[in-house]
Amino acid sequence: QVQLVEYGGGLVQPGGSLRLSCAASGLAFSKYFMGWFRQAPGKEREFVAIMSRGGTNVYYANSVKGRFTMSRDNAKNTVYLQMNSLKREDTAVYACAADRDSYSFNSDDYDYWGQGTQVTVSS
Repeated sequence: QVQLVEYGGGLVQPGGSLRLSCAASGLAFSKYFMGWFRQAPGKEREFVAIMSRGGTNVYYANSVKGRFTMSRDNAKNTVYLQMNSLKREDTAVYACAADRDSYSFNSDDYDYWGQGTQVTVSS
């Protein structure tokens, strides 16, 4: 059974930081592109970041570029999202996803999803 489980969400004040983790099991992790997506209530799912299988290429949404950093540790089957300078508009459920076949911004292309972790930015 393939599982992706996110950790690290919570409540943070504007300007603060959080580090999300996504632990994968049941798949050949190093063969998968890994992405982060987020969804706020009543809004469409939004692309956040994607990283290539070897971790050498990463692409960020313009809304988070310069503030968020994605990384992966294939030896630990884990992908991370470091979020700095958080804004209220970053409030959402953040989910990681895995795609065997492509480097894609489109959530429909991903094969596996975690349940997501809530990030709330509020004072």
